[in-house]
Parts: sequence; structure tokens; C-alpha cells
Amino acid sequence: MIDLYTFATPNGRKVSIALEELKLPYTTHVVDISKGEQFKPEFLAINPNNKIPAIVDHDVPGGLKVFESGAILIYLAEKTGKLMPSDAVRKAEVLQWLMFQMGGVGPMFGQVNYFTRMAPQPVPLALERYRNESKRLLGVMNRHLSSHDYFAAEYSIADVALYPWVAAFKNVLPDAFASLSGVAQWLERVGARPAVQKGMKVPDIQR
Repeated sequence: MIDLYTFATPNGRKVSIALEELKLPYTTHVVDISKGEQFKPEFLAINPNNKIPAIVDHDVPGGLKVFESGAILIYLAEKTGKLMPSDAVRKAEVLQWLMFQMGGVGPMFGQVNYFTRMAPQPVPLALERYRNESKRLLGVMNRHLSSHDYFAAEYSIADVALYPWVAAFKNVLPDAFASLSGVAQWLERVGARPAVQKGMKVPDIQR
């Protein structure tokens, strides 16, 4: 059994989608970051970096704690032998797109969201910088997806990692998606998967 510590964010949803895709039993624990619950001592004992998501895998004696969403996805894929090939060449294809999300898409899209919706005062130069870089990243994805169904040769943790971020970003910067047919078709393709639909609803938080 796996304990999942998460909240309703793209990074949190990556892991719940993966758990659903891999059909691994798990228990969800909501860490409400809007209330600062990520700083509680009991959560810091699991993730010293006070970020969601994190997991504890009780299939491992003593309970294995894993934090950082990308590390969790790699761990779960290797644990089950699914969503990431073992062949070195094909594995590299998956990991490069996973790192593309971790190092580029997540940070850039997150900054656009912050400066668009949450910054206490407008910072036009910062917003322009992050919007332009986000649009560039969307262009990279669209060119690739215009000739590929998925980011690697087959559906993988790369798609799992990118889907929640790209799906959410449509509401932040809708004008950027107007001509991205490759991205649009990929969103529809991945979004139709039952495990993705279920994982995107975790945690089910009633406001």
C-alpha cells in the first residue's frame, strides 16, 4: 500500500494519475498548501523540502519515502515495469521529456500563473518574459506532437507529467493554444484515458 500526500495542483495530479494508470493501491492524504499544512512537522518528516506530492511505499520494509514528483514517477515506473521502457534508448526518450517538464514547463507555466493571478502588483516585464518562454515551450511540444501520438514512442510517464500542466495552462493563457493542433489532439487523446480522468480528480476537495 502507498500513502500519497498531495493537493489539487498539476504536480500532485501527476502522481495520482500514475497510481491510477499502474493500478497500485493507495491512500490519499490531503496536504492543504493554502493553509500551510506542508510545513507541519509530520509532513516535513516525509518531505524535508515541504512540497507536495510525496509518497510512502509500505511495500518496502520500514516504508520508503519519496519526494519530488519526477522522482516519484520514475520510482513507480521502475517498481512496476510499466510506463517507462527498460531499453536504454527508449528510456532516454521518456526521461528527456520528463526533464523537459520538470526543468521547463513546470517552472515557466507556474511563473505565468503566479504573475497573472497571484502577484500583489503587476510586474509586466516578468510576465512578458515568462509568457514568451511558455509559448516557446508550447511550440516545442506542438512540433513534436504534430508527428507523434505521445512524447515518446508510446504512452509513458512523460505524458503523465506533462498532461496536468498543459491542461491547466489552457485556462491561464488560452490565446497561446489557438494554433496548437498537435497539442490539442494530444490533450484529447490523453484526457480520454479513464485513469487520467480519475487521477485528475485526486484529491476530491470540497470547498
